[in-house]
Amino acid sequence: MGILFDDAVIVRQSEKEEEPTVITVNCPDKTGLGSDLCRIILFFGLTLVRTDVSTDGKWCYIVLWVVGRPNTRWGLLKKRLMEACPSSSLASGILYYTQLQPPKPPHVFLLKFCCHDRRGLLHDVTEVLCELELTIKRVKVSTTPEGKVMDLFFVTDARELLHTNKGKEDTYEHLKAVIRDTMMSCEIEMVGPEITACCQGTSFISDAVSQGMFNIEMLDKPRDDSTAFQCPSVTMDNSLSPSHTLLQLVCQDHKGLLYDVMRTLKDYNIQISYGRITTKENTKCEMDLFIMQADGKKIVDPSKQDGLQSRLQMELSRPLRVSLISRGPDTELLVANPVELSGKGRPLVFYDITLALKMLDTPIFSAEIGRYVIKDREWEVYRILLDEGDLGCVSKEKVEETVWKMLMSWT
Repeated sequence: MGILFDDAVIVRQSEKEEEPTVITVNCPDKTGLGSDLCRIILFFGLTLVRTDVSTDGKWCYIVLWVVGRPNTRWGLLKKRLMEACPSSSLASGILYYTQLQPPKPPHVFLLKFCCHDRRGLLHDVTEVLCELELTIKRVKVSTTPEGKVMDLFFVTDARELLHTNKGKEDTYEHLKAVIRDTMMSCEIEMVGPEITACCQGTSFISDAVSQGMFNIEMLDKPRDDSTAFQCPSVTMDNSLSPSHTLLQLVCQDHKGLLYDVMRTLKDYNIQISYGRITTKENTKCEMDLFIMQADGKKIVDPSKQDGLQSRLQMELSRPLRVSLISRGPDTELLVANPVELSGKGRPLVFYDITLALKMLDTPIFSAEIGRYVIKDREWEVYRILLDEGDLGCVSKEKVEETVWKMLMSWT
């Protein structure tokens, strides 16, 4: 039977507000563990300031220095990190590693409610769902001319409580607290994949939009606006270690940076044996990662090196795609992020989008989340229809810039 020791994850909260909290992970290793841990860190809204990684291929030791929020739930964070760690078995004094079985797909629930519309409503609801650890898989939001809103949220429940009456009542009470007396109805039910597929919205993205948002050649075009990324430096060296390739990255820091690197290496089935990541005061991040392939060998094939370097440069230059498009009298905001090969999407994207629009006091007429295969990759695309006639003095450029900076955590 698998055993995960109580000290597999240790969280040492900082005594001083200006000092980071130290999280130590000491558990069996697996390819992609760093990506899974970084995704949880990102979901809890923590900022990584330094990371040390060390592994012998069987057991790993990871230290994360993070800055939390006033409302960070450290106990819950530890629980989620422990759940991501592989378990181990002890027999006759010898340590054996359990074979990880593919996780069962989580149950999908349809949260449907109707209420009167108001500015910032969609973000307030999204914030409640995040607090309840309900991951939004699909959403369809529409507003009637009379000012009524029908929201359909397809969610999964990390707590595994939503199938119970208590879980449903708890969710209803949290939603009632933010929607208040304007709530007209609220229903929660478990649904099958066929229902989710039927409600995922528009089934295509126009060629013109795809060309603008997903064209790799556009990465080489310089931008002089405040939302542009500095070109990342990605180098590989096989001369410093007999068994590992040194991967060095120097790039501009942004929210989820380490997750973007880790998920890319996970998709390439590459393991990190040792790594050190530091963030400088000038928002520049430096990474030294000693990596190897799944067969335990370093990367010597020039084509594989070029492929990994190009992919990392693309992911770090444009971790998300943001575009504002005119749709007749309305304006559509599109945000896209790549989906991991494991099927996981970037967390809290919808939360950041709705928060940015709430800060701008920009009304949302409708919203959809869908997944599309574009240029041989699966993307999670957020489509937000804005009422241009009610945008007021906020320019389209201001909307796009504010959303982008919120997603990147830039001030």
